[in-house]
Amino acid sequence: MANLRELVDYTDALLGASGFRDYCPNGLQVEGSGEVRRLVSGVTASMALIEAACEAGADALLVHHGYFWKGEDECITGMKQRRLRRLLGADISLLAYHLPLDAHVRFGNNTQLARVLEFEPEGSFGSEPDLQLGQYGHLSRVLDGAGLAAHIAARLGRVPLHIPGAAARIETVGWCTGAAQSYIEAAAARGLDAFISGEISEQTVHIARETGIHYFAAGHHATERYGVQALGEHLAEHFAITHEFVDIENPV
Repeated sequence: MANLRELVDYTDALLGASGFRDYCPNGLQVEGSGEVRRLVSGVTASMALIEAACEAGADALLVHHGYFWKGEDECITGMKQRRLRRLLGADISLLAYHLPLDAHVRFGNNTQLARVLEFEPEGSFGSEPDLQLGQYGHLSRVLDGAGLAAHIAARLGRVPLHIPGAAARIETVGWCTGAAQSYIEAAAARGLDAFISGEISEQTVHIARETGIHYFAAGHHATERYGVQALGEHLAEHFAITHEFVDIENPV
């Protein structure tokens, strides 16, 4: 059993949460039981995930996408009210970590995606000097565009959208999970053969074609399942509590 405050303080410090300028609060977003025996994790704090946490008897829910985003309606009405009422009624705490979980060198989404895709990381990059979330490195074996698309599909369980590039053989690759399609220009400027993100925008296609970089949109949800799992497993081991990852299907 873990004390909620100790669990939150440890996780905040582990991820360096206070050092990020983010679009939402990181850490404890909804306070429930002061004691945590069972932790459930998932990508997004949707009602489906909350219901799964309730069924699992969770004391705390750990997610990458939580609540209270900048620019959203601040009123507790509608969908937000229903979600919060269910959490509070079940005495379940909500812990959410956005950019800190993207960036962490061990449990971060990008580090974990590299592990799943069997890439060999060599460094980080990004479109902002103080926020280098992307990673780059080498494939464990050289592939062509179709081969890398097939590899991504086999490892993530989702066929990526592939915009072909100039290189016949892909050796170097950059990646950044979620809505990181804007990193494509930084990847191309680095001379990488390919770039992978979760989401794609209309202009991403033209940038890929004009710079000659292979681009793969592998899915926002699909690319961000692994960091929260790794973090949940670590917290379970560190605090001697139980942990279950629940994957709520999402085609995006």
